[in-house]
Amino acid sequence: MTDTNTPCGAAGLAALEARLRQDLAWLELPAKAWTMPRTHEGQAVLDVAVIGGGMAGLAVSATLKHLGIQACAFDQSPAGFEGPWATTARMETLRSPKQLTGPALGLPALTFRAWFEAQFGGEAWEALDKIPRLQWMDYLRWYRQVLDLDIRNAHRVEQVLPRADGLVALSMVAPEGPRTVLARRVVLATGRDGLGGAYVPPLAENLPRKLWAHSSDDMDYTSLRGKRVGVVGAGASAMDSAATALEAGAASVDMLIRRADIPRVNKSKGAGNPGLTFGHNGLSDEWKWRLRHYINSQQVPPPRGSTLRVSRHANARFNLGCALDAVDVDGDVLRVRTPKGIFELDFLIFSTGFRIALETRPEFTAFAPHIRFWRDRFDPRPGQEDGELSDSPDLGPVFEFQEKTPGACPGLSRIHAFCYPSALSHGTVSGDIPAISDGAKRLGQGIAGLLYQEDVELHYAALQAYAEPEVFGDEWVPAPPPALKS
Repeated sequence: MTDTNTPCGAAGLAALEARLRQDLAWLELPAKAWTMPRTHEGQAVLDVAVIGGGMAGLAVSATLKHLGIQACAFDQSPAGFEGPWATTARMETLRSPKQLTGPALGLPALTFRAWFEAQFGGEAWEALDKIPRLQWMDYLRWYRQVLDLDIRNAHRVEQVLPRADGLVALSMVAPEGPRTVLARRVVLATGRDGLGGAYVPPLAENLPRKLWAHSSDDMDYTSLRGKRVGVVGAGASAMDSAATALEAGAASVDMLIRRADIPRVNKSKGAGNPGLTFGHNGLSDEWKWRLRHYINSQQVPPPRGSTLRVSRHANARFNLGCALDAVDVDGDVLRVRTPKGIFELDFLIFSTGFRIALETRPEFTAFAPHIRFWRDRFDPRPGQEDGELSDSPDLGPVFEFQEKTPGACPGLSRIHAFCYPSALSHGTVSGDIPAISDGAKRLGQGIAGLLYQEDVELHYAALQAYAEPEVFGDEWVPAPPPALKS
């Protein structure tokens, strides 16, 4: 229980921020700038450009800043609306346990708990079950502000071009117009769909776009009032989409669930421990694949709260064993054929996840054909085939892309994928709350090492030129030579 004399509200937050400043000062953070400034044709070159200002982008930007590396992040969203939390996410609370430290980077005063208790007190923390989604976004806004991170909003990257001269060019549209930024390294902190996009089954391609949406689409659910809605899937986004439609006044919601039962156990939660966080990267290919495939095949269940949010509505129906066989269109009515019969619906929501498909992203076309994927070098055992894993990029030790054909795309390894598709190579350290700090530190320290190694001659010259004395020669009196003895 918090001491009754402990300030809360704005005063409590101000006290927390003062403590964080003191912690950083005691730890000598941020480190002094040490990288070698570089220009190209009169233009300053960034050490690192980060694409994405959401949770992963913030954690990476903070880590690089603390390491004394010049980094700037670019995000297409307005300030305070980076990532899905205040835009396309529809859950009431996070599914992660509230005590996880998330992007705090080992700093107690930077945790969500510290931020929450500073404003609402210890009793409120004890009473809190799960973190409200929008409150998590408020915390991330504070995180950015209190660390004074360089995030440029309303910057949409249109092309990422690795070059043979050791630079990566980012062509983007900014509020002031088109611009090109040069960086020595680029980090793609682009989220769960960051190397592809939403997946919808092929049958959706022939449906009128006005009659369906993907659960990740930014849409107004009040438009579903009075409509018969079908939701394809049974994961977290499916439940949240269904609940949002019901709360918006949908006449009914039919959950169309392919499986004969809804998964009950979150295997990925059972696998979470420091051993896996720090050990996955060093496992054999066979073990990496086996672990990730098992978790994929078992599937992650929807959160209990999200499921109850749907089932409390009398006009919600859970249809198990209802894979989509076909969808016929009759005017504005969809007739969805399944093994359990035909459903007449006015609107379909596909909660069918995301796919890794860099070739579909215009900003990646310059290098996407040259990336080495797991399918290019690893054949799973019979029965362990997995499309998501096969499509995953085969990343190097610093999350860097690797060439399928050596020499075909100079500079490709200067692009680092710090987003969910890195899970097979590095484990789940780049997209989810539990180990995001560990992943950001691994990436930041790796980039620091690469920047130093590339400039080792310059650093050696600087070492030779270093001339700050610590001893001035006036600290002693030379002893006279010993008297000669005859």
